[in-house]
Amino acid sequence: KGSKTPTVNEPITNNVKNPTAQVRPISSSDHVVGNITAKIVIVEYSDPECPFCKVFHSTMHRVVDNNKEVTWVYRHYPIPQLHPKAFREAEATECAWEQGSNDAFWKYTDRVFEITPSNNGLAESELPKIAEYIGLNVASFNTCLGSGKFKDKVQADIDDGVKAGVNGTPSSFILVKGKVVDTIPGAQPYETVMQKLSEIK
Repeated sequence: KGSKTPTVNEPITNNVKNPTAQVRPISSSDHVVGNITAKIVIVEYSDPECPFCKVFHSTMHRVVDNNKEVTWVYRHYPIPQLHPKAFREAEATECAWEQGSNDAFWKYTDRVFEITPSNNGLAESELPKIAEYIGLNVASFNTCLGSGKFKDKVQADIDDGVKAGVNGTPSSFILVKGKVVDTIPGAQPYETVMQKLSEIK
């Protein structure tokens, strides 16, 4: 698919031509676990109905729980052709974020991955139940989801993912000082992710 991983010692000019170098800078609207100033940042593009994303979501929790030098940024990449329900689920996580900021976003997202059978299997009726489960105001949540106010935010993540060279989920980029140094294609096992991270100087 043409997205070669830049090596750390390549001059920056080479990376400009490389699609993986175009990962959007992390901002206050991002969903982050860990310290934003950590040495290594993993930016993951994920689809809540993707079975591989479900597995990798657990893996990434292990990675950040066990490594203070690693921060995880979650971005939306629902693939409507495969999982028509995923876009709305991504919007639901943003409605959780609106009510309870980053903490609610992660609780909601973790719960979606915990209970979905994947492959478009989560009933839409579960979305307000998850909101209730994590302690949100369900009426406000339903109003938010019904309004479609976060459609553009989810779409912006998808657009950024396309620019970065994402062609499936999960797709993750390892950044050091804002620059892509490696990628994690698909749901790599914990040991593989740790091996990649150990090679970063």
